[in-house]
Amino acid sequence: MVVLDATVVNIALPSAQQALHFSDSDRQWVVTAYTLGFGSLLLLGGRLSDLFGRRRTLIIGLVGFAVASAAGGAAQSFTTLIAARAVQGIFAAILAPAALSLLTTTFTDPKERGTAFGVFGAIAGAGAGIGLLLGGFLTEYLSWRWCLYVNLVIAVVAVTGVLVLLSTHARSRPRLDIRGTQTGTAGLFAVVYGFSEADRVGWGASSTLAFLAAGVALLAIFTAIERRSEHPLLPLWIVADRNRGGSLLAMFTTAIGMFAVFLFLTFYLQRTLSYSPVKTGFAFLPMVGALIATSTTSSTVLLPRIGPRRLVPTGMLLAAIGMVLLTQLDTHSTYAAHVLPGLIVLGLGLGLVFAPAFNTATLGIDRDDSGVGSATVNTAQQIGASLGTALLNTIATTATTTFLAGKAASPGVVADAAVHGYTTAFWWAAAIFATGAVICGLLLRPGAPSLEPAVELAPA
Repeated sequence: MVVLDATVVNIALPSAQQALHFSDSDRQWVVTAYTLGFGSLLLLGGRLSDLFGRRRTLIIGLVGFAVASAAGGAAQSFTTLIAARAVQGIFAAILAPAALSLLTTTFTDPKERGTAFGVFGAIAGAGAGIGLLLGGFLTEYLSWRWCLYVNLVIAVVAVTGVLVLLSTHARSRPRLDIRGTQTGTAGLFAVVYGFSEADRVGWGASSTLAFLAAGVALLAIFTAIERRSEHPLLPLWIVADRNRGGSLLAMFTTAIGMFAVFLFLTFYLQRTLSYSPVKTGFAFLPMVGALIATSTTSSTVLLPRIGPRRLVPTGMLLAAIGMVLLTQLDTHSTYAAHVLPGLIVLGLGLGLVFAPAFNTATLGIDRDDSGVGSATVNTAQQIGASLGTALLNTIATTATTTFLAGKAASPGVVADAAVHGYTTAFWWAAAIFATGAVICGLLLRPGAPSLEPAVELAPA
């Protein structure tokens, strides 16, 4: 639900805009409202799952997300749609860490844990691609509103599974650090909003610089508070460990680079190759299949034997190669010869990153801190996606404008300029993946991690 909603609504945006009569400049708020609620409240949502119980928090997140989705689907005005998307983001911030921490505390046997994180990594990586396919189907054959209503179906299945399969464990009740919560939440909000402003008005705008500077300052204060707090919102030992730190960096870097694929390749397929939304969604399925294959294998077979230091950088280098292959696209390229090879290589690489990074980033965290530990992983991914949106979109737009400078704006030249913008973004994404591979290779420890049960069961 959480990953799918990041892309499924993008396909529905043109139809929603036509139905609710909002402007192009307002359209970005359908995405930004969700991102702000989600990204800024993740740490708090993770700590709430530690405080009130992961099972209960997961149910609250699922129900709240579904109700907000229903309200958005039934929206008769732009204001209602934006409010519903913001509430979706708030409940997503509760839902995502609760789900990942439940996975961490439920599957403590090393073999079962590897399988569980393989499946989870495959879903996390493939969800955005599946969202494009599902969004295309729903928009083309039903209505844009069903891109939101579909969450009701998923939520009913998930809540039923939680009630039937998950039991309530005894837990301690950690106290909530109010000062750390306030500064951390405000800092994350400012950073995410600053990135959205950069995407909207540019990196040099005063609003962009003000929000980013405020975000950095608040997060620095948050770190100082957490170092001295007896009950920190985010215990700093969680991110100080080399393996966890390297895995968090991998999630952050990968989220930046993935944006280039899902946004610009969608534009390329629909605007240059004239694919329908449904056909565009199908075009991403080979990447999804490759990602699922390597994700399930890497976490169950490879990670216990060779460790994350070999797997994660290798996956990021494969992703970089996949992006380099996509830089060769032009207006005369074909899907089978030029798009498909890059997608498959990219999917193979991402599968080697997601499951091992999720597994390693949550390994060894105490049960009482598993919620906020899981939220840290989600936060790295979400901040990376926000940065990727702003950074790569700016790069692509600038490259397109530079290409058009001094040229007659004929349809052919405009098409060439747009593809030049996409491929420039692909080059940058490849560089980001490659740089991330080097840094993660230096951070992650050599050898296989200890996959003994990471979290002891709570005493009776």
